[in-house]
Amino acid sequence: MSEFPPCPKCNSPYVYEDGSMLVCPECAHEWSPAAEEDAGAAVVRDANGTELQDGDTVTVIKDLKVKGSSSVVKVGTKVKNIRLVDGDHDIDCKVPGIGQMGLKSEFVKKVAD
Repeated sequence: MSEFPPCPKCNSPYVYEDGSMLVCPECAHEWSPAAEEDAGAAVVRDANGTELQDGDTVTVIKDLKVKGSSSVVKVGTKVKNIRLVDGDHDIDCKVPGIGQMGLKSEFVKKVAD
């Protein structure tokens, strides 16, 4: 029997192969073994799971309060030319009417250019 790596999500040792994918029976996480080789490069995804890249245009999907200010970034605000960074707020951008700030990718969705 071949040895599979533990689940990257829950660390379960009971991983099995289903076609070209590896599956964890405990948390139902599925991943490609080839994706593990690319794990060094962090992939940033929006709220819909679409991969984001530097220079993309995104829209905000939820009203976001700005700390230290009474300003709010409204739903539907379009942010152009984003820059991906490491950290909790993985998008650096200039929000129209607010200025330079960091956003979390879970609160934006990619706009088709």
